[in-house]
Amino acid sequence: MEFRDAEELRRVCAERLGEGPGAQFAELARRGFRLEAATADAPPTGRCRLGGAALLEPGTPWPELEGVPLSLHAVLDTDALAPWLGAELPLRPGLLNFFYLDPEIPYEEYRRLDRSTAPDFRVLAADPGRAVEVPAPAPARSYPARPVRAVGSVMLPDCWDVDDDDFAYDRDRRWGATEVVLDRLEDFDGNTAGRHCAFGWPDTSYSTAVTRRDADGPLVHLLQLAADEELGWAWGDDGSIYFGIPPAAFAAGDFARAEWEGRCG
Repeated sequence: MEFRDAEELRRVCAERLGEGPGAQFAELARRGFRLEAATADAPPTGRCRLGGAALLEPGTPWPELEGVPLSLHAVLDTDALAPWLGAELPLRPGLLNFFYLDPEIPYEEYRRLDRSTAPDFRVLAADPGRAVEVPAPAPARSYPARPVRAVGSVMLPDCWDVDDDDFAYDRDRRWGATEVVLDRLEDFDGNTAGRHCAFGWPDTSYSTAVTRRDADGPLVHLLQLAADEELGWAWGDDGSIYFGIPPAAFAAGDFARAEWEGRCG
């Protein structure tokens, strides 16, 4: 769920959850971005874009699964995003390229691909000073390039990504934290649904968590891509795909440990 600024976020949490629980929930706030189409009045944020060619260092192999190349879906320019993210970006990996398997091949060939041999997605970092445009090799699907403007906001997890230990609440009503948030923050829950977003928290208002947790905390959300008719991609019934990474791997810049989730509406 997204808020205009931290002041609004803290005020709403205190009003809806109470001072103590509201402050606890507000501590989960993360800075993130809505990714909106750039215009003449709202230029792109660095080299951030959806679709188009990949931005890779010379000699970087194009990622593939069993010889079938993955499709480039987005590029994030972390140098341009760093001023808003601040300490939430422990290192600046430069450009992040997001790939997913979406080839233009017959379905019978597609369904025979063995995803146990390698992931069907990839996140590749590149040095902005060395990166060059690399068009997608056939039969990877190539999407039109859309430069995007990253609009900063502050975010909290939607109801299905809230853990029972995230804040204190009245358990006598036999509610879990999910139900409390769904009841008391309903008008904010899911307000990033159907949008392209980066960092912050993903939309999980439709009943399935995508942000798993480990000893270092919740998965760091990297990118949410919604269905987009203009770009020509869709996942199931109004679905979205999500890229995340464990906190320790993110701090180390180990994007080989990135994770992927896909969910239908």
